[in-house]
Amino acid sequence: MNDKAGRKEWIGLAVLALPSLLVSIDIFVLLLALPRLSTDLHASGTEQLWILDSYGFLLSGFLITMGTLGDRIGRRKLLLAGAAAFGAASVLAAYSTSPAMLIAARALLGVAGATLTPSTLALITNMFRDAKERPIAIGVWLMSLMGGIALGPVVGGALLEHFWWGSVFLLGVPAMVLLLVLGPVLLPEYKAPEAGRLDIASVALSLATILPAIWGLKELARNGLTFAPVAALAAGTAVGFLFVRRQVRLPDPLLDLRLFADRAFTAALVCMLINTMLPGATMVLITQYLQLVEGLSPLRAGLWLLPTVATAIATLQVSPLLARRVPPARLIAGGLVVSASGLALLTQTPSSNGLAYVVTGLGLINLGAGPLLTLGTNLVVGAAPPEKAGSAASISQTSNEFGFALGIATMGTLATAVYHSRVDAPVGVPEMARDTLAGASAAAADLPTQAGTALLESARAAFTAGLATVAGISTVLVLGTAVLILVAMRHVRPVGAVVEPAGEPVENVV
Repeated sequence: MNDKAGRKEWIGLAVLALPSLLVSIDIFVLLLALPRLSTDLHASGTEQLWILDSYGFLLSGFLITMGTLGDRIGRRKLLLAGAAAFGAASVLAAYSTSPAMLIAARALLGVAGATLTPSTLALITNMFRDAKERPIAIGVWLMSLMGGIALGPVVGGALLEHFWWGSVFLLGVPAMVLLLVLGPVLLPEYKAPEAGRLDIASVALSLATILPAIWGLKELARNGLTFAPVAALAAGTAVGFLFVRRQVRLPDPLLDLRLFADRAFTAALVCMLINTMLPGATMVLITQYLQLVEGLSPLRAGLWLLPTVATAIATLQVSPLLARRVPPARLIAGGLVVSASGLALLTQTPSSNGLAYVVTGLGLINLGAGPLLTLGTNLVVGAAPPEKAGSAASISQTSNEFGFALGIATMGTLATAVYHSRVDAPVGVPEMARDTLAGASAAAADLPTQAGTALLESARAAFTAGLATVAGISTVLVLGTAVLILVAMRHVRPVGAVVEPAGEPVENVV
């Protein structure tokens, strides 16, 4: 039987990749639009936070449910329904007339977004069954996500210079329309042949586990160690134990915990979580460094980040080809060593004129992350049987969401603590100057020239010290992750390698 993909599958991959690109752009441009839309809608500080967070909360909460639902009702059907909902919610967000309306629209976008990624990734596993082609297809899909992250500030800055703030929400609409038109023609339908009913109690338990945990992590990052987020994390953990116990007992669980028995699956998942947690948090600090230390506009900062994303795109495409000759453990570990060198370079970033350090360091981080992202994702979805591919994809994406939130909560809090300990703010300066670099920049504008300059220099040096501290700790942890990969994945053979158990040649699908 020939498992090679044909022209229809590769065109279908482009149809799946374009919406991923534009949805990724759509997520990141909101940060640029927030000041203007907050003014127009008269949004309070609390409402601004919910405008930002409602999408991520609902997306994280519904990923597991939607991934499993796609396995049961049909992945293409769920993807097209999600695309229609995402397009409609985007229009609703663009023309919102109040903060409450925009928050509701963003929440709907989160639920709809939760249908897109697991369904897309699961469909890719159906369309590309050849062990050598599937990592390449996953690399193209990941490339579209990375491209959206890079283009978000650039496209958003251009739109906001010429149109109203709602235009940023309309970016994904044409892609959703294209998906609705071409999807039924180019994309195959697949659902588990003996799918059971969706367990509503498990859905409720999963939401009660994930939503408090994500909220708690975000609040810890914003406000430090206070009672409410700690209580939320504790509650989410307690409900999580109930969720796991129910999944073990159900004959057809929402989340098949047997997937974690595969050592390569678990190792890849843990390492991708760590990778999202550490360089992800560093990326947030770098974007602030470019704008608040180097003084670049959002558009110029986005343009400077384009070369670093180009390295990621290149390595995402090259990694599957190298993995045909080099065992994944060595390739992924080697890549992580390259990422660690980029993080180490960031520890030397000066508090002025450090653009070369930041761009080169981030470029190395992205260059080294490619093998883990491509081959790790391939290992996660490839370890699951076809009827569980949507569930496996949702686990991968939920892990990424937790990794990013955990990274911001831990590494972001650490960077803030270093900033607090080092900034030298004169007596009488507003407290916000001691809290963040952005607050110091705002306070400096109201001070006499000499005092304002001194405050800015101190704040920029303190912020850079926080960035260096986070990068240094991340360097050590990423190197530790490389060792973990070498040990846990040493049995995994190169992509498409032929092994011969019991005398029968069998292709090892990585």
